[in-house]
Amino acid sequence: MQKRKNKRVSLIIQEGKLKSVYPNSKISRNRENSLKWVGVIKPTPLSQEYEVKLVYRINKGVDVYITNPKELMLYNGKKELPHVYSTKKQKLCLYFPKYREWTVEQLYTDSIIPWTSEWLMHYELWLITGFWNGGGKHPPKNKEKDKTEKE
Repeated sequence: MQKRKNKRVSLIIQEGKLKSVYPNSKISRNRENSLKWVGVIKPTPLSQEYEVKLVYRINKGVDVYITNPKELMLYNGKKELPHVYSTKKQKLCLYFPKYREWTVEQLYTDSIIPWTSEWLMHYELWLITGFWNGGGKHPPKNKEKDKTEKE
């Protein structure tokens, strides 16, 4: 039996879909090698707006950063954001690569961007409650406690 190879969505298609859904965003693409999208997401009608940067590099996956506000607030007394790869870079953890929750066969507008909006909604709730209710699995840093526990 032959192993099925992923049918990657062309970056031209990704760019077109991003432009149609987010017409005021900025997109740059280097052929089929990389794509960068910068757009604004407002997770709920009562939320503030967040500027988000999505970066895709072939064979490297997708990275998502919050670029504005430049420094996200932290829950009282906390030194790190919950469920991120980097608090300093504000690089979000949206999926667990090992589980293939996101693949190159998916449109960013149907996966990564809605997941970013969901992460931001849970972030706003975390600011109020101190609990991360966004779930998900995150590669442990120094055998850190489960992120669903009180931060």
